[in-house]
Amino acid sequence: MTEPAPGLVEVTGQLRVPSVRGRCLHWAIAGDDGELDAVARLLLFTDEGNTHGSYLDVLAVRPAARRRGLGRALWERVRVELLAQDRTSLATTLGLGTPAEEFARTLGFENVLPMAWHVQRVPAAGTVGPPRPAPGYRLLSWSGETPDECAEDSAVAHGAMEDAPTGDLDERAPTWTAERVRAAQRLIEDRGGRILSVAALTASGEMAAYTELVLADPAGTRALQYDTAVLPAHRGRGLGSLVKRRMLADASVAYPRLREIVTTVADENGPMRAVNEALGYRRERDVALFQLTL
Repeated sequence: MTEPAPGLVEVTGQLRVPSVRGRCLHWAIAGDDGELDAVARLLLFTDEGNTHGSYLDVLAVRPAARRRGLGRALWERVRVELLAQDRTSLATTLGLGTPAEEFARTLGFENVLPMAWHVQRVPAAGTVGPPRPAPGYRLLSWSGETPDECAEDSAVAHGAMEDAPTGDLDERAPTWTAERVRAAQRLIEDRGGRILSVAALTASGEMAAYTELVLADPAGTRALQYDTAVLPAHRGRGLGSLVKRRMLADASVAYPRLREIVTTVADENGPMRAVNEALGYRRERDVALFQLTL
């Protein structure tokens, strides 16, 4: 599978609305015809504990303009900026066995977390019934920002992602607060996308599990599965599968054009891979987080 190029809504949103995690820098090289032959986008983290780090979100050369040294030229500009900003580590996500991986390894990048893209086909609207809640739990769905009554619990639940595999990635997990959760959700909406959430709540209203789905373009056919987490005290009860099944049912009705849900899962994350396989996800492309120490 070749990952599709981002659409106009997604690209426009990224350029127009800054990240909540840091400062984005962009570079481009234009050809004689005025078309952009190569582009790069770098995120310099500003959140606490990560001001030494950065993420190379894009470094791409148009096929017709390759083999002219444009990628190397952009990389040198990125590297100068990293050194000027006293950044000591740079991460990026690359497809394994691709020219991009080969290029990155010549620069000193190392594979620190093998993972893969997994894809789930979305059934036609109305053909997926919502699952029955597990005994002792109820399900709550919403779009956009987390409701007031769940805001603090949502921050605690997001913190449960800290034990997800990160390999040797030199990055500190964020400290989640209710406002930080909402800021991340607002960012997606402000960029023209939609974020859908489903949570499993206990009888007392405590959030035991949650999952998030993002449509970068609500009119598009593809969505990205964001976090799915179950708090430690509630694991082993099928809640991860439960909230994702409810999400599938909700999304297929709310967005009938939706055809695929894609997500990345670390190879060492056996429990989540098992959940996804039971839901019909299939592994389609091997990727990895790569890191360069400067």
